[in-house]
Amino acid sequence: MARTDHEERQDRHSGPPAAPSRRPGRGRVAAAIALFGELLITAGLILALFVVYSLWWTNVLADREAKKQGDRVRKQWSQQGPGKPGKLDTKDGIGFLHVPSMHNGEVLVKKGTSTETLNDGVAGYYTKPVKSAMPWDKKGNFTLAAHRDGHGAKFHNIDKVHDGDAVVFETRDTWYVYKVYATLPETSKYNVDVLNAVPKESGKKHPGRYITLSTCTPVYTSRHRYIVWGELERTEKVDADRTPPKELR
Repeated sequence: MARTDHEERQDRHSGPPAAPSRRPGRGRVAAAIALFGELLITAGLILALFVVYSLWWTNVLADREAKKQGDRVRKQWSQQGPGKPGKLDTKDGIGFLHVPSMHNGEVLVKKGTSTETLNDGVAGYYTKPVKSAMPWDKKGNFTLAAHRDGHGAKFHNIDKVHDGDAVVFETRDTWYVYKVYATLPETSKYNVDVLNAVPKESGKKHPGRYITLSTCTPVYTSRHRYIVWGELERTEKVDADRTPPKELR
């Protein structure tokens, strides 16, 4: 049947069929998903920045502070005359630890193992729960701690230290040369026996002149402790040129 002029005019004015309307709920869900995605991206960026800060920037700051403090100690040494080793025990530091197998340079050693102290990129000797002996004491255990990650990470490579390796402690007047004889890759952070004057867990049964290095493990955690033990082999007097012992050349 032929279409009338009126019907054709109506078709031209009516236009294409209207698209079905969207459901309001779907738009809200899509917006919520998009917002959630943006939040995840933002959170990821914040987390990445925090990791960079924790594992890199705190190292930069701690290394700067440790160098400043170490330079101050060496300046004091150069200005002091002969004296007993005990007089070196000041708030600025008692000497420098050298562990060639850690590849971490010299590490200033200060009193205490608080977070505030260790965060300056130094090692600290224990004052509690078991008081550390000093290297110049006739007997005892010179017990040290330092961070493994962040804030200088001075003991980061403690797992590279093996039996027979050298550990050297430098004071104003004396080089103390230790030899590593035992390691404990993992123990409870509450195990204070590793700090005893006679560290029996290392296999020793009699008093001697020992050194103990301790830090957190596994890497990037603080669940357990990693322990290295050494025993004093000899001492060398510091000469005018501060010539290091052969283990450090």
